[in-house]
Amino acid sequence: MIEHRLIEKMLTVIAAEARRIKNGGKIDPLFIDVAVDFIRTYADRTHHGKEEDILFQELARKPLGKADSLSMAELVDEHRQARQKVKALVNAKERFGQGITEAAREIISLMEWLADFYPRHIRKEDKDFFPRTEAYFTRDELDAMLLAFRDFDAKMIHEKYEKLVKGFPA
Repeated sequence: MIEHRLIEKMLTVIAAEARRIKNGGKIDPLFIDVAVDFIRTYADRTHHGKEEDILFQELARKPLGKADSLSMAELVDEHRQARQKVKALVNAKERFGQGITEAAREIISLMEWLADFYPRHIRKEDKDFFPRTEAYFTRDELDAMLLAFRDFDAKMIHEKYEKLVKGFPA
């Protein structure tokens, strides 16, 4: 849940940037690149990755109640929706860069969607799902997951920059 605080701060910045553009400011493609990188790398691959690849996998081995099982499926679907919106933001930025000025409205709309979506998603996890599902685990299992989260994080920086370097011609 600590990671949620940083995600919330970035989404506040994204919301402010959407308002600035809406009020007549110019679209800053570099800001969009930074925001997309943050969401893809930190919020999605790092944070959602730990949820989907570790926590949810461990929960899938437990005899979850129907409500918890449905909540987990809903959270996974919300992660998928966020990925689609970020991809659409990248596409809208590219179209705007090609001179398609109508893409500006889509950029604003997508930034607003992300700024609205993530706080609701985070509240659902922090206030409902995480506290409720923690009860499925023993203290030892929770400690083991924390170690798995740390290992996952340790690999992320290497994964990101290995992909970056592989993208260049040799």
